[in-house]
Amino acid sequence: MSRTALVLFLILSSQSVINGRLTRAARPDWKTLDAKPDGWFRGDQGRKTTGNVLSNQSSRGDWPKGIDTAQTFYQGDPSKIEGTFDNSATVDELRYLARAYGATDEPACARAVVRGIDHILKSQYPTGGWPQYAPPGKGYHRHITFNDDTMINLLNLVREVGGSTRFAFIDEGRKGKARAAFDAGIACILKCQVVVDGKKTAWCAQHDEKTLEPRGGRTFEPVSLSGAESEGILSLLMSIDRPGPEVVDSVNMGIQWFKSVKLSGIRQAEIAGDKVIVDDPSAPPLWARFYEIGTNRPLFCSRDGVVHYQLSEISFERRNGYAWFGDRAKWVLDEYDAWTSRISNQVIRLNR
Repeated sequence: MSRTALVLFLILSSQSVINGRLTRAARPDWKTLDAKPDGWFRGDQGRKTTGNVLSNQSSRGDWPKGIDTAQTFYQGDPSKIEGTFDNSATVDELRYLARAYGATDEPACARAVVRGIDHILKSQYPTGGWPQYAPPGKGYHRHITFNDDTMINLLNLVREVGGSTRFAFIDEGRKGKARAAFDAGIACILKCQVVVDGKKTAWCAQHDEKTLEPRGGRTFEPVSLSGAESEGILSLLMSIDRPGPEVVDSVNMGIQWFKSVKLSGIRQAEIAGDKVIVDDPSAPPLWARFYEIGTNRPLFCSRDGVVHYQLSEISFERRNGYAWFGDRAKWVLDEYDAWTSRISNQVIRLNR
């Protein structure tokens, strides 16, 4: 029995399939799977997990979201799989399969990784950004998607493809294309940074795939400066080994913006099952998910798309069903302190 046939046998003998797909489950714990020793990938459980992941790849080369692709075996038509780049889908599966190939030398893993990389490279716009999924259709999904770190995840992946040992088996031609895709993506980010009164600020969660102008997403995600998405963008820019002056300026201005829009003296609480904002002088700073371009006032929306300036003014469903505030920016500010020290040391070394 071939290895592929054995994987299929192990999967089908231990799991039940309903209408071509198992019931939906939580996202895979990719960090735990990645830390498994090589022997695990060669054993029954590892081969079963790898078989599951392989089965969920669409004919285009991507994977779906909202499904535990490490535990779910799909035996339907691959062309019917609705793949996406949202919520780290596709990116996580490609990293896992590259790890599995390194441990097993299973050709099916390498082929799946190459197919996925080709799909990602093909999906990049001439402007350097990526849609939420490809082909994107005519809705908001077609816009360059920073939302939920979609573009940041893709850029981190193509950078790894271009130079990490995990993807050492990828041919030099694709590695070169991956490095070029990363550079184009960084250039796109720099061009997307919103300028207000001649001053660089932050980024919207979506930007037009052609003009790079800020664009809205779902009805409750208005055109705005996005605190949540801009955090990930700045973190990526600070991870560049030898940033040029445009990157340095972008980071400095973005951090200045974050410092200027922090919300002090309040905290988010839950009272009788409802999110509310209460005064608390001792609370650590918060940042809003969305800020109005030009005024930096926090924005809130229900599904009707009407903009409000107070969380209490939107519907109970949206008020409690979305992350309107966060504190992740404080980690970006800490990262910035370390980054400025590193950049200064680089300048000193270059001038010696």
